[in-house]
Amino acid sequence: MNLDVLPVPAVETPDPVNLSALNQYAYCPRRCGLIYLDGEFEQNIHTARGNAEHERVDRAAHVAGHDGARVEYALPVWSERWGLIGKCDVVEFWPDGTIYPVEYKHGPKKKHLNDDLQLVAQALCLEEMFGRAITQGAIYHATSRRRREIAITAELRRSVAQTADAIRTMLASKRLPAPINDRRCDQCSLNAICEPKMTTALRLQQAARDSLFDPDAPV
Repeated sequence: MNLDVLPVPAVETPDPVNLSALNQYAYCPRRCGLIYLDGEFEQNIHTARGNAEHERVDRAAHVAGHDGARVEYALPVWSERWGLIGKCDVVEFWPDGTIYPVEYKHGPKKKHLNDDLQLVAQALCLEEMFGRAITQGAIYHATSRRRREIAITAELRRSVAQTADAIRTMLASKRLPAPINDRRCDQCSLNAICEPKMTTALRLQQAARDSLFDPDAPV
């Protein structure tokens, strides 16, 4: 395995972060906090479709990307080195020794890297478990019924490590991040709990009130 492309781990084994938490945090830190700090989760049509797609993957035959591949479904994975734990939707074990993770998503490709980070985190776990370098994987988008191949780059590996550290910091602080309050909020299943517009308005109001009584504030 080429260890030069991996980020430098912490001296102590870090607290484990769930692979799905990486996806949630990269999409919206506040959403991740609501789920993993406050234990909140609400179903909407998007989450329901996603759950149905994952259940279908667990049941249905998978067309491997390589002849003769052995396929494992819902494979539990972990990494003590990077403090990661979770499951892979599909992992293909090719005859030539290649290990190829495939993550299933119900929607089309998004402009954010949250799905990519989840896949790369799976690759880091598989590398540690099987002692073999993983250079590629794929995200299967159910809407288009096509695979999008992802290169497991050094940059994405660093992003996984940084995001996992950010999640640990958030959990240790027990403080919810501020809402992002953009178009992502419109389709979020936690919108009614998060109340991003109201929360942002209250935060701005508090900041304005504090500035009135700040002796160092500019006049």
